[in-house]
Amino acid sequence: MRSRQIAMMTLAATLLAQPALAISRYNTTSLTCDQVRQRVINEGAAILRYPSTRVKNMTLYDRYVTRNAMCDPHEYAERAYVPTKDAARCPVLNCQDYDPDSRRTGFGKPVIRF
Repeated sequence: MRSRQIAMMTLAATLLAQPALAISRYNTTSLTCDQVRQRVINEGAAILRYPSTRVKNMTLYDRYVTRNAMCDPHEYAERAYVPTKDAARCPVLNCQDYDPDSRRTGFGKPVIRF
């Protein structure tokens, strides 16, 4: 009985000791396009914030990734663009919902290179 309690406590401590999945946040307008892309590549995923072009004083943000594997199982990485200090349209990847019925050719999720 005692060994069972120790085993359960050890298991609980192990599960609680897992590292937190923190994600970095960056303001794209304070970085160059190359800096934004390099930070996403280095970290695998990052939250990018930038001002809205349609609504004054509104900040937009989303999670940007390096490949499909960084998205949820029902999503894929799609090309997106964010404004940076040196470019109005810096190419990055953003997770989008995947609907297999909408694909008329090919099989599986599309693969778009970062």
